[in-house]
Amino acid sequence: MILLEYVTHRASVVHPATWGRFSRHATFGQASDIKPWPKHARTLASTQPDVTKRAKAVEHKRRQQGQTFLDHLIVDVRSGKGGDGAVAFHREKFKPNGPPSGGNGGQGGSVYIVCDSSIGSLVGIPKQIRAAKGSKGLGTYRHGKNAKDTIIRVPVGTVVREVTDTERRAKTKEEVLEDMLEGLDDDEKDKKLRDLRWVHYPMHTEENEGSDFFKEAENALLREERAVERERKQERQYYGDSSDLHLDLTSPTAEGSQGHLVARGGSGGFGNPHFLTLTNRSPKWATRGKEGDWITLELELKLLADIGLVGFPNAGKSTLLRALTRSQAEVAPYAFTTLNPQVGTVRVWEDGEFDGDGSNVIEDSWLKREKDREGMDAGLIPENKLFASRLGGELYRFTIADNPGLIAGASENVGLGHSFLRSIERSLALVYVVDFSGEAPWDELRILKNELETYKAGLSRRARMVLANKADKLDDSDPDAVNEAKVKLEKLKSFVDSELSEEGVSVDVVPVSGKFKVNLEAAVERMGRYVKEAREMEAETEGE
Repeated sequence: MILLEYVTHRASVVHPATWGRFSRHATFGQASDIKPWPKHARTLASTQPDVTKRAKAVEHKRRQQGQTFLDHLIVDVRSGKGGDGAVAFHREKFKPNGPPSGGNGGQGGSVYIVCDSSIGSLVGIPKQIRAAKGSKGLGTYRHGKNAKDTIIRVPVGTVVREVTDTERRAKTKEEVLEDMLEGLDDDEKDKKLRDLRWVHYPMHTEENEGSDFFKEAENALLREERAVERERKQERQYYGDSSDLHLDLTSPTAEGSQGHLVARGGSGGFGNPHFLTLTNRSPKWATRGKEGDWITLELELKLLADIGLVGFPNAGKSTLLRALTRSQAEVAPYAFTTLNPQVGTVRVWEDGEFDGDGSNVIEDSWLKREKDREGMDAGLIPENKLFASRLGGELYRFTIADNPGLIAGASENVGLGHSFLRSIERSLALVYVVDFSGEAPWDELRILKNELETYKAGLSRRARMVLANKADKLDDSDPDAVNEAKVKLEKLKSFVDSELSEEGVSVDVVPVSGKFKVNLEAAVERMGRYVKEAREMEAETEGE
């Protein structure tokens, strides 16, 4: 503790009153407009057995203790098929042979993606999404109803990519049709294709197919389809939209907007009045509705937190999150306590103080959690302790993310691997958290930096600070131990200066005790400064 007091005394903390307000908002919850499909529905999975088995084991562990965070998902999406056109004739008294009156089919439902700030996970999104079909046309010129669109609600920070590799994507419409026609001769294929395209008046199928009028209508329909496809292709090329779908959803969808269209519903079929000509006054055929778009999407959630904590398991990241914010992250004296990313908000007040867990000591047991819950149930402790304290005088705020512990090999998806690295990829600044009571905290830093760089080149350059946590475990009653700790701190700083700091950007080293909340003011001041600088740099980049 003497070491902490020594460093705290020397630290020159600039009062943040001149910074102004800045924040990155992120709200976390669970919601979806889509009902999960039954368990027997076909799902998509990797063809690599070892990777699949390991991923399932990791996901099972992450869902224990009621934790249901999901940050990666592959979804098979199909928009709705259009409704079939109707073959009907108008009938009135004394007019048994009226004109054709079949209505057109309704439009199939489209699929949109909406970015919702109230959602914090991909949980609730089924692996197969099928939009509704359009209604069939009816007699007396009644057109079918258009199907309702399907909305996929995803959290802010979700990246949406179209999956094109055959190992992960579902079959395309063309592949399904090819499988359907496999083994048939040419005549059988022609008959099957006609059945998929045309609706005939009862008992008139053979008569229609042998009619010259029907053959003319068939050729005309093929010309129309080619023209529509040619027009859509030219439109995609004109707007530069010929590549695969890729959405980076970093902000909520504007209120009133439908969202991002990912699969367009199929058009409805034509009723028999569409084929009325001067020479054919009684067409006895109509067309079926067209299939909508089929697409396989990869959803990847990358949390939007200003500061990302990076460290080994049991380095004290969750304890720091609770000490710095009012997050109730689970803490325990064993590794891998945190299995899912958690985000808290640091609030700094006008007097320079900040919000955190109200207790003087952050307990690493379930006892305090149970006592708090009993107090809340009895009405002795308010459920939202934030508003039970101070309501005014907030100066600024920023978000901080506690991530699952990183281990050697995480870049190769060992442990929680990619799930961890995804969650810190978008952070404006990274803060290493090391166990200062360990023998060689610099070895931890070397591994952490290497894993970040292996996963994504340049990611380690966002590191701005090293928190030497658990400094309270050092024996401050022994002068030799205190001197040894000072030497250890200087060695850690030398390693950081030589291995982590780069030209123009230095990495600070701050010894702290998350458990006893010592020297956290210096850490908060620096974190706020890092976020402010990153915000200003973002604004300059957007202005160019």
